[in-house]
Amino acid sequence: MKITFIRPNMYPVRSADAMTPLCFAILKGLTPPDVDTSFYDERLEPIPFDEPTDLVAMTVETYTARRSYQIANEYRRRGVRIVMGGYHATFLPDECLQYADAVVQGDAEGIWGRVVADARAGRLRPRYEQAEFAPLAGSWLDRSIYTGKRYLPVTLVQYGRGCRYNCDFCSIRAFYGSSVRQRPVREVCEEIEQVGHHHVFFVDDNIFVDVAKATELFQALIPLKISWSCQCSIDIARDPALVKLMQRSGCTMALFGFESLDRDNLQQMRKGWNLKFQDYETSIKVLQDAGIMIYGTFVFGYDHDTVASFDRAVEFAIGHKFYLANFNPLTPTPRAPLYDRLEQEGRLIHDRWWLDPRFHYGDATFHPRGMTADELTAGCYRARTAFNTSGSILHRLLDRRTNFRSPQRVGIFLLSNAVTRREIHHKQGLALGDATPLLPIVRHA
Repeated sequence: MKITFIRPNMYPVRSADAMTPLCFAILKGLTPPDVDTSFYDERLEPIPFDEPTDLVAMTVETYTARRSYQIANEYRRRGVRIVMGGYHATFLPDECLQYADAVVQGDAEGIWGRVVADARAGRLRPRYEQAEFAPLAGSWLDRSIYTGKRYLPVTLVQYGRGCRYNCDFCSIRAFYGSSVRQRPVREVCEEIEQVGHHHVFFVDDNIFVDVAKATELFQALIPLKISWSCQCSIDIARDPALVKLMQRSGCTMALFGFESLDRDNLQQMRKGWNLKFQDYETSIKVLQDAGIMIYGTFVFGYDHDTVASFDRAVEFAIGHKFYLANFNPLTPTPRAPLYDRLEQEGRLIHDRWWLDPRFHYGDATFHPRGMTADELTAGCYRARTAFNTSGSILHRLLDRRTNFRSPQRVGIFLLSNAVTRREIHHKQGLALGDATPLLPIVRHA
C-alpha cells in the first residue's frame, strides 16, 4: 500500500519562505513502516497526479481549503481515495466530505493507525474522531519525509498544544477546548539534540503556559546552547526574571499578538489581559532589555478601529524597533466566536470566503463599523508597505539591545525583512486555489 501526503498551497505561486510542515513528520512517524509513502509540498513543487498511489492524505487549512478540494478532484478522477484532516476538516467535516472519502477530526495521534488499517482493508469510514486527546509523551516524528526539499533552515519543534486563552477571533479553543497539554521536557530536548543545531522554532500557539512549566523548559534548554524563537503571550513580560531566563536559554525572537492599541478593541476580542498587568511600553522594555527581538502582530476591523488606526499601529511598531510586524484584516474563521457573531449580524461579505472565487488574499471578508471594507483592505496593505520601507528597516535595525546585538542577528534581521517585503507584494490580491471549478462528490443514498 502507498500513501501520498500533500501539503496544498493557497495559490499557484511558489513560496520563498516555506518552513517544514510538522504535521507530516508526525503522520509519517505514525504510519506503519511497511507502508510506502511519498510527500509533496505544493508551495515548493508541482504535484505528480499520475504517480500511482492508493491513498492521498491532506491537512486542510481554511486558506488552503479551495485548493485542497481541487487537488482532491484531480485524484478522484484517477480513482484514488482521499482523506482530509486538520483544523478546517475538524470544524467543517461535512464540507470536506463533499470532496473526500474520509475526514479525521482532531489530532492524528491515537487515530491515524486505524485510518491506515481501514484503508488497507478497503473499508475506509467517512469520519474518524476520538473522544479524548491522546497523550503527547512518547511521540516520534519522522523528518525523513522532508529529504530533498528546500525549506528555510529552521527546525520546527512542538512542546505543547492548546492555549489557556479564548480570544474572539481564534479557533484554537474550538479545536482543543480547554485542554492544554505538554510533552515531557526531556523528550523535547532529546528531539532537538537529534535533529541538529539549526535555529529552533517552537510552533506552540503559546509557549507560556505558566511560570513553572516555562521555567522547567527554559532551564532545560540552556545546556543545548541553541538559538530559538516562539509564539508567546505578552503577559510573560510581567516577570522580568523569567524573560531573562528565556533569553539565557537561547530565545532570540518571539512573536507577540499585540492585536490593537485600543483598550476597547482588546476587550471586544477577549484579549484585555494584554494590558491587565502593565502597559505595552513596559512590557516591550522588559523584553528588549533582555535582548529578545519582537515580532508584533496587529489585526484591524474591530468596532473601535478607524482609518487612523493603521498609521498609529505602524508608528508604534517602527518606533519600538520591532524585528518584524504584520498588519492583518480581521478574518473570521470557522468555529471561532467572531465568525458566528458576524454571521448573526449579517456582516459577512461572502457566504464562505475560503471557497468564493471573488475573494483574494488580503481582502476584507466582512463590513466593519468604523470604515468600509475597501478601506480595511487598503489600510492593511498600506500598513504592511509602510512598515517595510528601506527607511523603516534601517531605523529598526539600529537597536543594539536586540536587532543589532550581533553580526548573526543583523544577518537574520536583514534577510527576514527582505523576504517579508517581497512576499507582501507577491501575495496581495492573489485568488485562492486556481480557476478549476469545484466538483463535489455525488453520493447516492
